[in-house]
Amino acid sequence: MARAYEKRPAERTAGIRHSVQVAFLLVNIWIGVQFCIWVRFFETGGASTYVSRPPGVEGWLPIASLMNLKYLAVTGLVPDVHPAGMFLLLAFLAISIVFRKAFCSWLCPIGTISEWLWQGGRELFGRNLALPRWADRPLRALKYILLGLFVWVVAGLSADELRAFLSSPYGVVADVKMLDFFRQPGRATIQVCLVLIVLSVVTRNFWCRYLCPYGALMGLASMLSPMRITRDPISCIDCGKCAVACPSLIPVDTLLTVRTPECNGCFTCVSVCPVKDALEMRTLGGRRRVAPGRIALGLAVTLVLVIGYARATGHWHGSTSEQRLFDLIPRAGSLSHP
Repeated sequence: MARAYEKRPAERTAGIRHSVQVAFLLVNIWIGVQFCIWVRFFETGGASTYVSRPPGVEGWLPIASLMNLKYLAVTGLVPDVHPAGMFLLLAFLAISIVFRKAFCSWLCPIGTISEWLWQGGRELFGRNLALPRWADRPLRALKYILLGLFVWVVAGLSADELRAFLSSPYGVVADVKMLDFFRQPGRATIQVCLVLIVLSVVTRNFWCRYLCPYGALMGLASMLSPMRITRDPISCIDCGKCAVACPSLIPVDTLLTVRTPECNGCFTCVSVCPVKDALEMRTLGGRRRVAPGRIALGLAVTLVLVIGYARATGHWHGSTSEQRLFDLIPRAGSLSHP
């Protein structure tokens, strides 16, 4: 005899998150276009259209942001080269600490594209492939190893060395070097990207799951979050839909509380659960349900507060002179890592 249960009322969980994903992706595209126009102005010696440099582009410089964060921690001074990246890193860490790993599943453009790729692969082939446990577990460790290497290198640099690197010609145009990575990719870069795209089509979140050190950092920060996906074993009908739907392949249906740093806080498991109150995002102890709309609002408020503080204190924009930019940007491609 089928077990009777109260159906979960219809929600807009997926729609809310997808709207935030698209909006943030469009913001990044706009930043990228504006940055390209700004770089072109200096590459042409001032002969093309001028627009102001979008500081948000520094969100794509995670290593420089980590260096600046250490410089701030050691000296108490906000660096004057790529400071916006540091503030964005702080904002994303704050988001992860409060709202689980929501940066990866709600804001990260790479995460959004990766999600679209594996969803497209599922539509095309009818399923996604999952690596066996003996391969999945060691591969998942790769992103933490990469994060550890970056942290180890940055931790070994003194404040003077950090400042010297960031103020060097290479450090000043690190954002332009990053742009050239996309504008002028080499054969090896194209081949690696194609392999990653194919793997992302057939496997859920391949880059995010196995290789992204930024996601590893956000996952570790999310361990401090007061929010958890919680399952009520009394209400649960053991249908297993949550585990099947989870992009991170977490066995949600066997857990009372999802504590792993692999949880992206995407609400996918919650959205497919057919039973009211069986599966929810809740604060510690299960005292309060957290709705996806509150996550979206919290992300927006966090970004506004951090960016607003940086702008109000005069630390959102860097202080590199235009004369130095006219000198360095046209020859950014020839500058080697110090």
